[in-house]
Amino acid sequence: MKTELVTTLKRRATEIIAGLQSEKSPILITQHGKPAAYLVDVQAYDDLNRRLSVVEGIALGEQAIRDGRILSQADAKRRLSRWLK
Repeated sequence: MKTELVTTLKRRATEIIAGLQSEKSPILITQHGKPAAYLVDVQAYDDLNRRLSVVEGIALGEQAIRDGRILSQADAKRRLSRWLK
């Protein structure tokens, strides 16, 4: 992963963003020698958000199972039938 200073980003933003879009690799931005932010291209950000949504959905499902909030397939079909008409 590439690392850039925040001051370099300020001076060469257009060039850095162009490189980011072609290389598809995140860039760590540092400020005063410490990590401050990650710069990622739009597609990578969108993909990450989609994956996060899937993982959150799985976690909610697992919690529902632990809490005993489960239905048989027949019960689920019966409950959903009013929306599936």
